Amino acid sequence: MILEGGHNMKKRGQAAMEFLMTYGWAILAAVVVIGVLAYFGVFSPGKYLPQSCVTTAPFGCEEYSISEANGVSLVLRNGAGESLNVSSVAVEGCTTYTTETVISDSGTGLIITPCTAVERDKFKGDITITYRKVGGQIDQTSSGSITGTVVA
Repeated sequence: MILEGGHNMKKRGQAAMEFLMTYGWAILAAVVVIGVLAYFGVFSPGKYLPQSCVTTAPFGCEEYSISEANGVSLVLRNGAGESLNVSSVAVEGCTTYTTETVISDSGTGLIITPCTAVERDKFKGDITITYRKVGGQIDQTSSGSITGTVVA
């Protein structure tokens, strides 16, 4: 009887070991596949960033480009109902634009901020626009963000 019970335990142990080995190989194969996919950039979220330029009122981002040579170029539309004097535009990772630019009501203004941080394929940065009403004395700010592909 003792011999028979011990033999039965060995069979159960062998079955359990085979079960664990089968799952072990399956888990190892899954880890290898995930590693290969990560190596080839499948899980790289930067590849899937949308192209966008968004600013808060009273400005709208009409057009934009991001290039290694010129940095970030923005065409801002004034939707305030009166002329605004833009005193600075800061884009994260770029030189702050500090030339005073008056943008008339419903008009547009071209802002170019040189950048050294646009050497990658994708660029993402926050925008801060400092402005005041023409004839006004109080600075106000508008914020936003820009995301896009860097062109040569």
